[in-house]
Amino acid sequence: MEADTVFPPEHRHLQIRNERSLREALLFRSNITRTIRDELCDQHGFAEIETPLLFKSTPEGAREFLVPTRTPGLAYALPQSPQQYKQILMGSGIPRYMQIARCFRDEDLRADRQPEFTQVDLEMAFASSEDVMAVIESVIRRLWREHLDIPDLPTKFDRMTYDDAMAKYGSDKPDLRLGSEMHRIEYMLPVSLVRTIGPLSDPAVEVLKIPISEDPRETRDFVTAFMDAPEAQPFINNPHGQPGIFIYDSRKPLSGIHPFGFEAAEYLEETLSLEDGDLIVLQARPNIPPTGGSTPLGNLRLALHKAAMKASLLPAPTGFAFTWITSFPLFTPSSTSASEPGQGGSAGLSATHHPFTAPLSAEDLALLPSDPLSAKAAHYDLVLNGVELGGGSQRIQNAAVQEYIMRDILQMSDERVEDFRHLLDVLRAGCPPHAGIALGLDRLVAVMLGRESVRDVIAFPKSGRGEDLLVKSPTRLTEGQLATYHLKLKE
Repeated sequence: MEADTVFPPEHRHLQIRNERSLREALLFRSNITRTIRDELCDQHGFAEIETPLLFKSTPEGAREFLVPTRTPGLAYALPQSPQQYKQILMGSGIPRYMQIARCFRDEDLRADRQPEFTQVDLEMAFASSEDVMAVIESVIRRLWREHLDIPDLPTKFDRMTYDDAMAKYGSDKPDLRLGSEMHRIEYMLPVSLVRTIGPLSDPAVEVLKIPISEDPRETRDFVTAFMDAPEAQPFINNPHGQPGIFIYDSRKPLSGIHPFGFEAAEYLEETLSLEDGDLIVLQARPNIPPTGGSTPLGNLRLALHKAAMKASLLPAPTGFAFTWITSFPLFTPSSTSASEPGQGGSAGLSATHHPFTAPLSAEDLALLPSDPLSAKAAHYDLVLNGVELGGGSQRIQNAAVQEYIMRDILQMSDERVEDFRHLLDVLRAGCPPHAGIALGLDRLVAVMLGRESVRDVIAFPKSGRGEDLLVKSPTRLTEGQLATYHLKLKE
């Protein structure tokens, strides 16, 4: 058999048999899982406890997979995560829980998403955010030391707030290896320039530098090729204005950045340490705090770096840059469309992560009645090289606060709140302060091995349409199966 034989998904068994790298990835994953269990259970006192896979439908944030029963009108739901069960364990006197958990979400698929996936799930009673982060840092250091032969990871990873990450990198999962920090400069730009970069009357204007080449002509050729490529279309069609692109060239008046005006040009030269051939990118956006996971300039930063690396103008970044992103918004504006997954409320906002996340401080708790969108969450994401490895938070331990958020902030219906009655009753019976986290095991293994997709580290992954082409699932239900489960297909 030829070494470069490509196996279709229908022949996954032959691919595993013939591709050593795939077999090695599966063995590596097995060894990683064993190390994680040992570190958590033997070194940190966690108990591995299995939670049910046949759960109930509750509006946590994503669409669920439903499992009909033979009792008319009744169905289970496969868990999006063990979140509610592990909080119940905290109220049951279990001090430290962990599980290599299978999770299910019926959502749009990308290279780093599967409809069923595995996460390293844990929860700690009488614990703060820092306690959880310290445990995870210990796990990561051991994994890198024993499986990648990298013994010198820092004892404590960097911390960065969500606001700082969005301001500096335009992303809540920044790749810190790339540099190219963003700076706000609208206050020093000529009015004429602000008017030309977009239709916004009072925009926030951000700028960054990417050192493409020492030769301005080579940088100019790169920019021309990039702007003609399909990857540039979302940025060109930005309704808030196209990016302004400039090339630093000492042979030109004000080195090619004269449209900025003397004050801004001088500031940029000093702040960005500009040199010949540097690419300077300007972008306007609404002058409000960013929401979501990225900004247009943050996305353009990544796209330009990727294109420059592909053109061999920039080297591929190396090393491992870990950081914790903290202090996320507790709530996020959302669509009230009934077709949108979410927490099932009608308030026009949703919990940024899930409705069990605690406010960051007493001050944030006090903001809930008057200005919930300004409240910060006691949430933390672990980010490595631009990839979110996982996220966690301190949880709400007070039943009254939990129910207030569901009813008054998210405006869930009485029926939806009753879906969480089991959790509210546990909290009302007394529950210690607790915090936890979930790391995506598929993603963790892929990053450690340098694989582009989690499909490369899963034995039998689903396709981009959620299909297992080896066994031909999902399958069409027969008339007999429909009758057994009292189902009828709607035309």
